[in-house]
Amino acid sequence: MIEVRNLQRSFGTQKILDGVNLRIETGESVVIIGRSGGGKSVLLKHIIGLLQPESGQVIIDGEDIVPMNERELLRVRHKFGMLFQGAALFDSMTVAENVAFAFRRERALPESEIARKVAEVLEMVDLPGTQNKNPSELSGGMRKRVGLARALMLDPPILVYDEPTSGLDPLTSRTVDDLIDDTRARFGVTSIVITHDIASCFRIADQAVLVDKGRIVTRGPPMELAHGENEIARAFIQQSGVDVEAVAREGRRANG
Repeated sequence: MIEVRNLQRSFGTQKILDGVNLRIETGESVVIIGRSGGGKSVLLKHIIGLLQPESGQVIIDGEDIVPMNERELLRVRHKFGMLFQGAALFDSMTVAENVAFAFRRERALPESEIARKVAEVLEMVDLPGTQNKNPSELSGGMRKRVGLARALMLDPPILVYDEPTSGLDPLTSRTVDDLIDDTRARFGVTSIVITHDIASCFRIADQAVLVDKGRIVTRGPPMELAHGENEIARAFIQQSGVDVEAVAREGRRANG
């Protein structure tokens, strides 16, 4: 379980987080949406311990990480797997070397065992046999899947996605959404997604959280935000131009 309590953070004179409170249950898929500059990414960096708040608490599985030193934070960060916006692959390494990078550093295992684990996670993300390819040979969607394979190598209970569908065409975006949903269902992980992609939010979120001007404006199932009483949420979703009813029907067909 992740809980953020009264988080405050400013950069200079600009208040970025203004008393944020958020609870994410174990196994839940939470999508954080909002305008650029509204505080989404700063909130995420506090959750994984990359930034320190001026005040407030960030509680991961019962532990407040705010007062922790770097060694203690490193232990907690092992609970997180991260899929970065551009997948953040090393172009000079093969797919196998990219996937095994953190695993090889963390665990002293024979190369044969590392190769077995790499093959296993690549199979999970539908990329079998790609170990010797270079990132430059992969499509954008395939690069995202390699990034997810790398995140899965250490079996983290929490997966964090930073704009996972950014720069992808609609078909590939849907494939990535399905992958996020399948990963959550298969491994029971807690998923935290930062995105501007409203269609993606409606496909994968148990709870959508709207951040605006450093505050959580509202949260709830995406359809409740689209049709609820909060005018900011309704306007934000309407301005995206996404036919949320069609996306919801699409999701039900895909899952049923």
